[in-house]
Amino acid sequence: MKNPKGSSRMLNALLLMALVLVAIVGGCKKDDNGPAGGGPTPDTTPPAVSSTNPTNGATGVAVITAAFSEAMDASTINTTTFMVKGPGVTPVAGSIAYDGTSYVVTFTPSSSLPPSTAFAATITTGAKDAAGNALASNYVWNFSTATATAGQASVVLGGAGNFAVLAGSTVTSTGATSLTGDLGLSPGTAVTGFPPGTITGSQHVSDATASQAKLDLTTAYNDAAGRTVGPITIAGNLGGLTLPPGLYKSTSSVAISSGDLTLNAQGDANAVFIFQIASTLTTTSGRKVILSGGAKAANIFWQVGSSATLGTTSVFKGTILADQSITLNTGASLEGRALTRIAAVTLAGNTIVKPTP
Repeated sequence: MKNPKGSSRMLNALLLMALVLVAIVGGCKKDDNGPAGGGPTPDTTPPAVSSTNPTNGATGVAVITAAFSEAMDASTINTTTFMVKGPGVTPVAGSIAYDGTSYVVTFTPSSSLPPSTAFAATITTGAKDAAGNALASNYVWNFSTATATAGQASVVLGGAGNFAVLAGSTVTSTGATSLTGDLGLSPGTAVTGFPPGTITGSQHVSDATASQAKLDLTTAYNDAAGRTVGPITIAGNLGGLTLPPGLYKSTSSVAISSGDLTLNAQGDANAVFIFQIASTLTTTSGRKVILSGGAKAANIFWQVGSSATLGTTSVFKGTILADQSITLNTGASLEGRALTRIAAVTLAGNTIVKPTP
C-alpha cells in the first residue's frame, strides 16, 4: 500500500521545481518595455531650459546665463547654439562657457552692453543633452540693460565700521578664531570663546560704544537696502561669474557655489559693489570671492534680508550687513565685517580682518 505522506512530499517537490523553471524562463524572456537583453531604456526625453538670468522681461543685466534640466553635450553648447542679439537683430560678440556640474551655460559679452537697450537671447535646437536629444524648440527670452548711472556711493557705516564682529544676541566662537578689529554685542551680554580666540582690538559688550554702533548699523543696513538707482537683477548661484561694480538686487536667496565669484573694479579703486539679497546668503565649502581690477573689500557691501552662512574654508570679501544671524563654518575667512542687527554671530576657528579703506 502506498504511503500518502510520501506521495504528498513528492508532489510538493515537483510543484517547487515547476515554479523555479517558470521563474528562470520568465527572467530570460525579452522585456517588451526595454531593449533586447533587459538593458536600460534609452533616454529619449528632450532637455529643457529650467531657468535664466536675467529672467524674461527683466531690466538691468550684468551676466547672461541659462540652466538646463539635465547634463548637456558640451560640444553642442557654443556661440552658434547660444546667441544674444541687440539692438534689433545685431549679434552681440561674446564667449560661451558650460559648467557640467551645475548644467549652467554663461554668455560673456566681449565688451560691456550699452545701457537702456533691449536684447534677445536664444538657445537653439542645436543644443543637445548627453544622450543626443535636442531641445524640443528654440528657447528665447528678452531683457534690457539698465539706464546709465553714475557709480554707487559707499555705504556709511558710522561707528559700526570699527568692528570686525557686531551682533545682537550672542557671539560664540570655538577654536582659534582671530579677529582684527573690535568685537561688539548689544543688547545681548553673552560672548564666549575668547580665549582661546584672540581679538586685536577692543571688546564692547552692552556698553555705550556697542549701543551706538548698533544704531549706526541699522542706518547703514537701511541705506544699502533702500538703494534704487540702476539695480542689476541677480538670482540663485553667482559662482563662476565676473561682475563689474554696481547695485545688484535679488528677490530671493543668493549662493556662491560650483565656482568662485570674481568682482572686477575695472581699474577704479573707489568702485562700489552693493548686493541687496532679500533672503539668505550662502557659500559652499572652499568657495571664494576674488577681487580684481583694483577692487577693495572696504567697498563691498552685502545687505542680507535674513541670515548669512559661509561654508567651511571659504574665503569671503566685504561687509556683511545681516538682519538676522551670521555663521562662519570651520576655517572660513573674511576680509570685511560680520555685522548682525538682531541675532547671533557664530564662529569656528575663523580669521576676520576689518578691511583697510
